[in-house]
Amino acid sequence: MKKVRSWVLSLSGALLGATLLVPYSVPALGQSPKKGGTLKFAVVAEPPTIDCHAATTFAMVHPVARQYSTLLKFVGRHDNMRIVGDLAESWEMAKDGLSYTFKLRKDVKFHDGTDFTAEDIKATYERIVRPAPGVISARKAVHEDIGEITTPDSHTVVFMMKKVNASMLLHFASPFNCVYSAARLKADPKFPEKTVMGTGAFQFIEYQKGSMWRAKRFDGYYNKDRPYLDGYIAYFVKTPAVVPGLQGGQFDAEFRGRNPKERDTLVAAMGDKVVVEEGPWITNIQFMFNVTKKPFDDKRVRLAVTHAIDRWGGSENLGKVSLIKGVSGVFRPGSPFSLPVSELEKLPGFWKDIGKARAESKRLLAEAGVPNLKFQILNRQIGEPFVPAGIYLVDQMRLVGVQAEHLLLETKIYFDRLFAGDFELAVNNVSDFVDDPNAQLNTLLTIKKSPAAYSRHTDTKIDELYDRQSATVDEKARLAIVHELEKYIHETSYSIPLLWYQRIVVNNKKVKGWELQPSHFTGQSLVDVWLDE
Repeated sequence: MKKVRSWVLSLSGALLGATLLVPYSVPALGQSPKKGGTLKFAVVAEPPTIDCHAATTFAMVHPVARQYSTLLKFVGRHDNMRIVGDLAESWEMAKDGLSYTFKLRKDVKFHDGTDFTAEDIKATYERIVRPAPGVISARKAVHEDIGEITTPDSHTVVFMMKKVNASMLLHFASPFNCVYSAARLKADPKFPEKTVMGTGAFQFIEYQKGSMWRAKRFDGYYNKDRPYLDGYIAYFVKTPAVVPGLQGGQFDAEFRGRNPKERDTLVAAMGDKVVVEEGPWITNIQFMFNVTKKPFDDKRVRLAVTHAIDRWGGSENLGKVSLIKGVSGVFRPGSPFSLPVSELEKLPGFWKDIGKARAESKRLLAEAGVPNLKFQILNRQIGEPFVPAGIYLVDQMRLVGVQAEHLLLETKIYFDRLFAGDFELAVNNVSDFVDDPNAQLNTLLTIKKSPAAYSRHTDTKIDELYDRQSATVDEKARLAIVHELEKYIHETSYSIPLLWYQRIVVNNKKVKGWELQPSHFTGQSLVDVWLDE
C-alpha cells in the first residue's frame, strides 16, 4: 500500500498551463498575516438548501460550506493545485485500488463541543452513498463504487471499493462532502437541512433570508493559528449590486466572478485598490430538455434546437460582455478530456457553417411535425451568465421560427421546479470542482442513476459508457471511452452545452491569502484569508 500525505493534481498541462493571472496590485513580499477583522463579501444567489450533500450550487458553498471540514481538500493556486488532508492526517490506497485507509486527526471538535471520530466520516459517506428515504444525495452516482465502510478504531476509517474508480481521490476532496456529526444524523438524517453544525474554521451565527449570512471564528478549530479572520458576512445581492458595492466598500470581495465590462469598470474606478485574477473555469452553461415533456421526447426536436445555436459567433459576441466565452463540448476548452476541435466541428450544434446548421434545424422541426415550435425556458435570476445565455437562446430560436418564452426565477424556486421536473427546457450549468468525467458528467446520466440528471432520460447506454470509463485506469483507454461517450451525448442531445466560462475575480487589495482556482467551489474555506487594514 502506498502512503500519501499530499497529492499533486496531475490533470496535464492543459489545466495548469492555461492560467492567466492579471494582478493589478501585488502583495508586498514578506508580508505577515494579520489577525482580526470581518470579511464582507457578496453572493449573487441565495442557497436553495443548506445541506451540502443535496446542493449543486455555489450559492450554498460560499456562505455555508466554510463552516464544515472535508476528508481531503484542494489547496494552491490555479497553476499549482494539489490535494492535502483536511480531517485526514494521511491516507493509503491499496495497490489494486480497491481500498482506501484514512488516518484521522485526533484534535478535532464539532462546534457543539463534541469530539470528532471515524464514526462521523462513516456516517457522512453512508449518507452520500446510501441516503435514507427523503434525503437527497446529489453526488450519489459518483460515489456508488464505495462499498463497505469500516472503522477499525476511533480515528481510522477504511473504504472498501466495489470496483476500481479512477477518480476516487478527487471525490474524497469534494467541497460538497461536508462532514456531519454521526450522533446528529442518527437522531435525524435530515438534520443538515435545518442546522449548520460542523468542524470548520467558522461557526454559524445567523441567517437572515434575503439579506445575509454571518459566521464567526471557531475558537476550537484544530489549526490553532487559523483562521485569521474574526468572521465573515455574506450579503445576498443581485448581480448589478456587486460592482457599486465593491466600489463603495460595502463588500471586500465576490468570489464567483465578474464579466469583462465589470472588471474594466472596477479597475477604472479603483485602480490599484483592486486585484484582478483570471483563468479558465470548470463551468459551462447548458440547456437541458425535459424528455418527459412533448415534443422533447423526440430526438429530432432536441437536435433542431442545438443546430439552431451559433456557438462560434456567440463566443465572439458574448465573450465581450459576459462570463461565457469558450467553445467546447462537455469538457472545458483545453481540458485533458476535451474533444479535438476537428472532431467537435462534426457534431450537432458545432458546425462552423451556421447557415447549413439552421437549414438542418428547420428540416428536423418540419419532419417532427412542429415547424412553429413554442416552449418555455426555465432560468435562474442570476445576471451572469444565466440571463445572457437565456436571452441568446431566445434570439437564436427566433432565427429558425421558434418562439421561446424566457422565465426567470429566484434560485430556490428554480431548483424546486428543476428537481420536480416542472419545466420544458432549463438553462443550467455543468460545474464541478475538477476536470474529471465522473464529476462533470453527473447531470447527464439517467435519472435512475443520478438525482441531478434533470433531463430525466432513461438511456442506459450513457450510464454503461460512464461506468466503463470510471473503472478504466489506463489513461489512453479511458480517454477513448470518454470521447465515445461525449459523441453519443451530443447525438442524443438530452442536455446540450452552450459556452464555457472564463473566471474573472476582482477583489479589494486588502483581501490577502486568497488563491484563484479553476472552480468557484474549491478554495473557499477562507482559512488562510486575512485583511490588510
